[in-house]
Amino acid sequence: MRIHRGLLQQASEQGLISAQQVQPLWDFLAEHERRQAHERPGFRATHILYYLGGMIAIGAMSLFMNLGWERFGGWGLFGIALAYGVAGLALTEYLLARRQLQIPAGITATFVVVLTPLLVYGLQVGLGWWADEGRHQAYRDYHTRVDWRWVLMELATLASGAVLLWRYRLPFLLMPVAVTLWYLSMDLTPFVFQAQDQSGELRKLVSLWFGLLIVLLAFWVDVRSRHQTRDYAFWLYLFGVIAFWGGLSLQQSDSELSKFFYLCINLAMIAVGAMLSRRVFAVFGALGAAGYLGHLAHAIFRDSLMFPFVLTLIGLGLVGLGILWQRHEARLSARLRSWLPRAVRELVERRG
Repeated sequence: MRIHRGLLQQASEQGLISAQQVQPLWDFLAEHERRQAHERPGFRATHILYYLGGMIAIGAMSLFMNLGWERFGGWGLFGIALAYGVAGLALTEYLLARRQLQIPAGITATFVVVLTPLLVYGLQVGLGWWADEGRHQAYRDYHTRVDWRWVLMELATLASGAVLLWRYRLPFLLMPVAVTLWYLSMDLTPFVFQAQDQSGELRKLVSLWFGLLIVLLAFWVDVRSRHQTRDYAFWLYLFGVIAFWGGLSLQQSDSELSKFFYLCINLAMIAVGAMLSRRVFAVFGALGAAGYLGHLAHAIFRDSLMFPFVLTLIGLGLVGLGILWQRHEARLSARLRSWLPRAVRELVERRG
């Protein structure tokens, strides 16, 4: 709900608050909003610079590393990662204790977590653990190739992420945790099933079920943290939905019934997104629904003159349904929420 000074003035005119209370109440709300704006991520110039700079630094030590870094050797990589990590922790402590800047502190703490795979890789190479391997993987392959030998690096990353999350309680730390969980699911797939999935069908299926599990984990985190101002579930929802929707959309099927079921799942995602106020569900659900309609237009009703008219009527019908919902929103919402468990109802009401 957006509150402005005019709204407080109207409340004063209706006798809900006195005229003398308008200015102090407005000053309190404005100061509260100012503090929240600094702590809550948003599309502001300051926050754009924060995240742009942070992602460049994180990418430099992960996605954009080249083969030249292998010249440092195992112990050289270990020493560089350790020095960067110590500096990152010191900067995180400074930003939190001295400046109370939570968003930059979350970025620097995340930078430390992202350094963990490089630290472990350097230690492994330094100890000669890769010496007997027929094909030595470079560190840059960690982010592009599936290999069960990355598992120790991933487990160490999850451990460091858990420790720093426990220490700092900064939501952005869940970003590398979510990514690493997805990496782990992909790298464990050929190891657990003892099969080389050349077509990638097994990994698509694993990605689908893994994404669903992460979404359920995000929902659990969302419910547990419903009384807090920080959003700990955002990154889990984001990568969970991406993994689930990607695995689902890449499934191969010649059955029209399966494709219709795919549409139903995407519509359900839109409904879940509306209920939880999570746009990521609505965005990917809308993409899936649009993809299904595109399939109908180009494969099933290619030569049909009526198909565009039917779609138009469906679209206008949905607009009419929206108008009808708006008229009875309070009563319908109250009735639907009454069917939910108390914790979920509190979450929905808070997000709404």
